[in-house]
Amino acid sequence: MTLAALPTDPTFYAVGITATFLMGLGKGAFGGGLAILGIPLLALVMDPIQASIVTALLVAFMDIFALGSFPRSAWSKPDLAWLLPGLVAGTFVGFLVFEFVDRRIVALVIALITLAFTGRYFLKPASAEASLPVSPGLALTASAGAGFTTYVAHAGGPPLAMYLLRRDLTKSAYAATTIVVFTLGNLIKLPGYVYSGLDEPAVFAKALALAPVVPVGVLIGRRLHDSLSREKLYGLCYGLVGIAGAKLLWDAVRALWPV
Repeated sequence: MTLAALPTDPTFYAVGITATFLMGLGKGAFGGGLAILGIPLLALVMDPIQASIVTALLVAFMDIFALGSFPRSAWSKPDLAWLLPGLVAGTFVGFLVFEFVDRRIVALVIALITLAFTGRYFLKPASAEASLPVSPGLALTASAGAGFTTYVAHAGGPPLAMYLLRRDLTKSAYAATTIVVFTLGNLIKLPGYVYSGLDEPAVFAKALALAPVVPVGVLIGRRLHDSLSREKLYGLCYGLVGIAGAKLLWDAVRALWPV
């Protein structure tokens, strides 16, 4: 790949750098959850399917930096024993949907998932529920949902959070466990996304152009881990997600039912 293959549109870089930095910030500070930003924001400057592939490549690169940010002692191993099998199953189902369903439908599903999780964040903030013990059934269900939504929309954070936040883990344990789950998830889904991108080689150039932003976002996010309010960061970012998701929904509806 030559430098000539890299994008030259300044709007692409303005939107892409912002999206990549925010995804890296969330990965470094809280283990993830902001990858949901990738598709709706990048879809402002590229096709939604291309945006999904570029996001997959970027978040997989982020894992290289994020996995070493927390010691293994911070991992919640009893939870991981149940979360990882469910994640694998859900990711496989997500791959089937992404590959064999009409791409306009996939774009519509991505938009609806994005808006649903955005609405849930603002309408149902985390409450002071009783601490939940390790629950195999809930862990498998939540991680299967996370695997499916992380493949289709890179939105696996909310289903996983519904379980882990009720576990009353420390902030570091929550972040470290989330990173381990999605490192495996991103590793599993990466070959499928690379395969999907073979027909659209421009996506690799776009991902390469944004890759230098990844370590910057992860590093700053890790430094903010102990001092930044998770609620304030997520409130701002989910607001951006809602706006971008609404546009993606509008575009998907127009593609499916043109006037």
